[in-house]
Amino acid sequence: MKKIILFSCLVFSFFQVFSQPLTPLVDSIPMSDGRKLAADVYIPSTVSQAAVILIQTPYNRLGYRLGLPLGIVKNIDSSKYIIVVVDWRGFYGSAAAAHIGAPSLGNDGHSCVEWIAQQTWSNGKVGTWGPSALGRVQFQTAKTNPPHLVCICPLVAAPQYDYVEYYPNGVLRTEYVDQLDNLGFGLKPTLMAHQTHDAAWNYSESINNYPDSIRVPCFMIGGWYDHTIQFMLPFFNELQTQSPVNVRSQHKLLMGPWVHGGHGTAQVGSSLQGQLNYPNAVDVDDSLALLFFDYHLRNINNGWNNTAAVQYYQMGENTWNTNTSANFNATTINFYCYQNGDLQNTLANSSTDKLTYNYDPNNPSPTVGGATLRSDLNQGPYDQSVLVETRNDILKFTTPALTQNAVMKGEAVVHLKVSSDKMDTDFDVRLCDVYPDGKSMLINHGAFRMRCRNGLTAADTTHLQPNNIYDGVITLPASCITFLAGHKIRLDVSSSNYPAFNRNMNTAKAPYPNNSLDTLVNPVIAANTVYCSNAYASYISLPLMNYTVGIEKYNLVDEINLYPNPSSSELIFATYSNDNFETTIYSLIGNKVKSFLMNKSYLMNVKEFENGFYVAEFWNKTTQQKTNKSFEIFHSK
Repeated sequence: MKKIILFSCLVFSFFQVFSQPLTPLVDSIPMSDGRKLAADVYIPSTVSQAAVILIQTPYNRLGYRLGLPLGIVKNIDSSKYIIVVVDWRGFYGSAAAAHIGAPSLGNDGHSCVEWIAQQTWSNGKVGTWGPSALGRVQFQTAKTNPPHLVCICPLVAAPQYDYVEYYPNGVLRTEYVDQLDNLGFGLKPTLMAHQTHDAAWNYSESINNYPDSIRVPCFMIGGWYDHTIQFMLPFFNELQTQSPVNVRSQHKLLMGPWVHGGHGTAQVGSSLQGQLNYPNAVDVDDSLALLFFDYHLRNINNGWNNTAAVQYYQMGENTWNTNTSANFNATTINFYCYQNGDLQNTLANSSTDKLTYNYDPNNPSPTVGGATLRSDLNQGPYDQSVLVETRNDILKFTTPALTQNAVMKGEAVVHLKVSSDKMDTDFDVRLCDVYPDGKSMLINHGAFRMRCRNGLTAADTTHLQPNNIYDGVITLPASCITFLAGHKIRLDVSSSNYPAFNRNMNTAKAPYPNNSLDTLVNPVIAANTVYCSNAYASYISLPLMNYTVGIEKYNLVDEINLYPNPSSSELIFATYSNDNFETTIYSLIGNKVKSFLMNKSYLMNVKEFENGFYVAEFWNKTTQQKTNKSFEIFHSK
């Protein structure tokens, strides 16, 4: 294993790293095969017996001695829970437990839960917490149904092992696989042995999607800049419909403006994400996770059961909203690519318009931010205007400046009509929010390998006939973002995004020569064409709310402003609409705090409000529309 250790749950400050580490009770937990896993047990001095939060990690349990999650850091006595951190079998302190035919991670998790329940310091109630791999193992543990497991809280994780996680639209995620192997997962041999969607992938996908086996309440936490969105959201919806009836209504989802984390300063719950700042999303994951644990593990009647099934962050507006599921039911509107670089919601008049650029595999378009994982890459929203959009191997399609907000909720889908003078190539897209000052902030990206246009199995793979016109469809991960008035929406089209995705050599040869993740053997330059005519239209379908006629016209229910936010004394509500809004203020856990009628503006005194986040729900009786805005109250001490 390369000596790269990522603590995907913590960002340590200088003080935390170099001050005295925590001293846990060190123990070992026997597994069903008689071997033992290394465990650290953190017991607050204020309790003799308590509920336990279990963390199972492949990233070295010793890292938690520098600071515990959920806001505990080094003040273990502030915790109402005992924390148990266990090294996975085969990793770090549990390396000696590895052997061929060892029990599954889920079975090991079962053994950990039941061992904890029998200890004198445990009251028999166990919950689990952790991000990424630490989140996926929670699903595997819950599937085995340990009797003393009460609830699970996986962050930026879902249980599926799907082909498209590693080969979306047939293109290998180079940096992603690099990083997973750097962390010791050793996926390369398996992935190189199964480069197309074969029987092995069918089997993996059939056994690793099991919403009907999750019998305890699950609180899933994710981020709009994370790479697991495309699996998290469908799995949550399946939990709501396929898990046992008695638990379906207890599952919750929180989606914030967060990256995956694992390195750097941007993490789930941090303010800075890429080049953007979200101060009203700081530590919301921790505060809600503790409410979840308090309700299920400590039987505290804190209103958790009354919170919405889905709480999500609407970027751009920078507000917290609620929904009943991870489906947002937005209206799909098509915006068409024009030869002059425009992006319009009407078809072009010409029947012949097209644009051509050259793609050189030896000089690929660089990855700048996005849903990345490798430790040498930035994560999250980064400006594409300098390093990406000034190149001559990219096409930019941009709307006029918006005169009103455009509210997107869900998956954008890019439909390209394309050709190439070579027998294979890729098309890569980036969706961006263009600011008035010219910054082009990445929302998400995707790729498509043209030899896989008919499907992902080996039998589906077929080469291009040079200069024939083909379809390329790229479904981007879901996002909730409001393109603000004065901003523009941009679709970038190129043929590379490296090292996020493998570089296509533009030849008919095998795409991974010598089973290398990224070796170019005699690559050639491709002349690739995107068609922009009414006969062959390229366009992006955007899931927009309250869309009427033209991109300028959106219902003013989305034009309610709250300021100052955060506030410590007075909060002003203002709108340009002449309608009346029935307004109700709720705490973040759903308790009603205040209600009033607003017309044009309203001044609210918040001096008596407790510190924390609140949601204002606005109901327009005239248009029969509802919208939410979040705000923070902060009284300095």
